[in-house]
Amino acid sequence: MGSDELDYQHQHMIEIINEVYNAFVKGEQRDEIGPILDKLSQYAVYHFTMEEFYFKMFEFYDKEAHIKEHEMFRQKVTAFIVKFKSKDANMTCDVMNFLKDWLHDHILDLDRKYIDCFVKNGVK
Repeated sequence: MGSDELDYQHQHMIEIINEVYNAFVKGEQRDEIGPILDKLSQYAVYHFTMEEFYFKMFEFYDKEAHIKEHEMFRQKVTAFIVKFKSKDANMTCDVMNFLKDWLHDHILDLDRKYIDCFVKNGVK
């Protein structure tokens, strides 16, 4: 998509979401899904921090909207994890659809907006 580093990170996030999905489909127990959700949350923070660093460094024109999307994801996933670990929520198709749709829409739509800016500034 324009940056090997960020493309790798996107691929890794998709792999983690696939891990969540596979555990969900197999009917894995809460104590097996919880660590995968933690891994997704931690990796998303790492990835978003990298993107946001570049947004600020290169003065990306749409950084505020993009950062709001990141924050929405963080809040929604964090809230779900808290409920999930307190046994107030179960892994559901709605959660899986949110993860799939958000990542798909985010990478294929929003992240494409910064490609030219990042390439112009030498991000490889």
